[in-house]
Amino acid sequence: MSLSIVLLAGGVGGAKMAEGLMHSRCGEGLSIIGNIGDDQEIHGLWVSPDIDTLTYTLTERIDRTKGWGLKDESNHTLDALALLGVDTWMYLGDQDFATHIYRTEQRKKGLRPSVIAADIAAKFGLKVPLLLATDDNVPTRLNTDRGWLDFQSYFVRYQCQPEITAVEFQGAEQANATPETLAAIAAADLIIFAPSNPIVSIGAILAIPGIRSAIDNSSAFKMAVSPIIAGKTVKGPADKMLRSLGFSSDALGVAQCYQSLLDLLVIDSADQQYCDAIRALGMQVACTDTLMPERGDKVRLAEELLDYYQQQNPGNGLPQEISSINSVATKQVSR
Repeated sequence: MSLSIVLLAGGVGGAKMAEGLMHSRCGEGLSIIGNIGDDQEIHGLWVSPDIDTLTYTLTERIDRTKGWGLKDESNHTLDALALLGVDTWMYLGDQDFATHIYRTEQRKKGLRPSVIAADIAAKFGLKVPLLLATDDNVPTRLNTDRGWLDFQSYFVRYQCQPEITAVEFQGAEQANATPETLAAIAAADLIIFAPSNPIVSIGAILAIPGIRSAIDNSSAFKMAVSPIIAGKTVKGPADKMLRSLGFSSDALGVAQCYQSLLDLLVIDSADQQYCDAIRALGMQVACTDTLMPERGDKVRLAEELLDYYQQQNPGNGLPQEISSINSVATKQVSR
């Protein structure tokens, strides 16, 4: 029996966790719900940064040096736009432009964004279901000392420098969760929150009506991996956002974001001093090495998550075979 795993993912951290799970012993049961809050129209084209990062990563087309975009990329289109006086603050490579052109054409034909995302993923060779939380436009908006900004302006144009006072997911209250996402959650044995930004990447998914309640009502075991290691994010502004919105910028702050949602929070061994405080919030905690610079690290962490699940759900039919390099028998969940 295959384990049904649902991963909520956004950004580079989400793509790394997805890659590890896809290549784990239970990869055939994986489904991924991607963040669409970062989506935006750029140069008249609809760009879905997190969905594309997932697609490119899982089909071996990602630029591994940057962690996003396509490998062997060129910049002729962007250079030509700059020559014409167009502001080119958002980097899009020539091959990447093709993805956005195709997506935009399909949207104009009236196809559901979920269908388009699945179509693009399939044409790139992805076998894992890549789902959208909603087919509606729900852009992440940040209120800052520069006024309200879309996420890409904050993240790329202003390099995460503006101070944030509020976050909203515009139109989320009227949005509808996709039936594919709700079905995946309902069928899940294990729901994992990737080491993505809990405020915007995961928050944008949970903001869609019906998704949080579906997770709450699910009998699946729920765990998250903290994106914070020793008070800092590996990539992105999660630590700064946590501080700005009144959370502590550490593993405890991540736990506070997910309070009442999780059975288990996995944190880095560098943060084990927060274990007692996290358990006081009503969830179990496990400490391990959560940094994932290479494929082997991603698979190792994925296998550890499966072992944590198995510890809490004995007799679940989970495959026992773990290679010696991935064995984590000595790692235990702390209650």
